[in-house]
Amino acid sequence: MRSETWNLNSLLGVTITLVSSAVLAQQTSAPAPAAAPAAAPASLSSSLGVIVFPAKNQTPEQQTADEGACFTWAKSTTGIDPMAPVQPAAAQPTQDPATAGQGSRTRGAVRGAAAGAAIGAIAGDAGKGAAIGATTGVVAGGARKRDAQAQAAQQNQQAQANAAQQTQAAAAQQKATFNKGFSACMEGKGYTTK
Repeated sequence: MRSETWNLNSLLGVTITLVSSAVLAQQTSAPAPAAAPAAAPASLSSSLGVIVFPAKNQTPEQQTADEGACFTWAKSTTGIDPMAPVQPAAAQPTQDPATAGQGSRTRGAVRGAAAGAAIGAIAGDAGKGAAIGATTGVVAGGARKRDAQAQAAQQNQQAQANAAQQTQAAAAQQKATFNKGFSACMEGKGYTTK
């Protein structure tokens, strides 16, 4: 019984080795899976966002040539180069936040001193009233200066946002104008565009 077990184990080991070798040989000799086909380069029309259909059975090569010709024609006719970025509109700052409210503390001190002197004169010590008024005026002037600086910064941010919005609108308008010219040329060459 012992020799039968050994022979069975031996036979089983040889069988596993042979099967493993056959599988390994089959895996190494199998052809590698084909690489995914390269994506076709994007056409000029698709990069512009224009869909072009060859209505007169033009070949892809002819369509590529026609798109290049129409791109050049539309560029020269409209004066717009869709590949060149639109220059952003320069935002003109309304006021420099660093200088906003300049002199507010001094004016506040003068106003406060005058009011304090008047009140102090009524109370019997104009000098002391003027000093208290001037100190109060400086504090109030500082608050006015900070408010003016914050308002100037907010106005500058709004001006920048408006300039960015104008730039986006101009870019969209230029793209639409160029695409109209490109589409008109392609339609003249026998294509349908959308």
